[in-house]
Amino acid sequence: MSAPRPVFPGRFLLITRRCTQRQFLLRPDPATNNAFTYCLAEAAQRFELVIVLSVMMSNHHHTVLYDPHGRETEFREHFHRMMAKSQNALRGRWENLWSSEEPSVVELVTREALLDKLVYVATNPVKDGLVERAHHWPGPNFVSALMTRKPMRARRPKHFFREAGPMPLDVELELKLPDDFERQDDFLAELARKITEAEDAFARERHRTGRAVLGRKRVLRQSWRDNPASHEPRRRLRPRVATRDKWRRIAALQRNKAWEAEYREARAAWCAGMPADFPYGTYWLRRFANVRVKPPPLAS
Repeated sequence: MSAPRPVFPGRFLLITRRCTQRQFLLRPDPATNNAFTYCLAEAAQRFELVIVLSVMMSNHHHTVLYDPHGRETEFREHFHRMMAKSQNALRGRWENLWSSEEPSVVELVTREALLDKLVYVATNPVKDGLVERAHHWPGPNFVSALMTRKPMRARRPKHFFREAGPMPLDVELELKLPDDFERQDDFLAELARKITEAEDAFARERHRTGRAVLGRKRVLRQSWRDNPASHEPRRRLRPRVATRDKWRRIAALQRNKAWEAEYREARAAWCAGMPADFPYGTYWLRRFANVRVKPPPLAS
């Protein structure tokens, strides 16, 4: 059982989820690219989230989003379920698509942390030695969609969804920053510059070590049944907040620790049959057990 975690509205988050056994179950191809874009866009619209950037790698995805209403848990549940069912239908599989470990959800506390993680997401295929530039990756080109501010379009996958079903026939995915995000043009210009800098740094490292990229064509020729030959470290720390600002990081961690203590106290009272008011941000018990939850604190 995972530890309790507060779900607050108005946060930038980095969500990561991996495929079972690190298999290339999301290896890019036209049907997979369309299905991933479709499921991501439909889930974002359904739960009113803003998708800032995503990357669909062959065996995992990273997605940065803004959650204005505190509905990211429902979004993850729906998106991952629909994508798993769709992709299993495409591959002719019946087992779980996603790894059994819980998805990673990291709160991006500051503007700098958001910028850092967007660069990380955009250059993930370059960092892994798969392509030389982010736009060479054969998956959905989310970076270009964010920079050009042109919506991406996807059609309901025929291999899974019913023609007369409730899912929309076509969807649009507009990758963007929240409307009230300050100095958006400056931020996106800096993001583009840092992506190029990161690509150049990876190129210099490849030149130093003599390593070559796998290349787009070889990525597309990989079997979705395969998985990487490299060893993946296990049992590492799983951060829940990200920022280079030491004091903002400490404040966020202390806030979460205080919330957990209040939650456990309220849960103990509730389990004992006593009146209990759970802290603001309680999600699962509010949704499924109808517990009482305190109102949001007044803004200072």
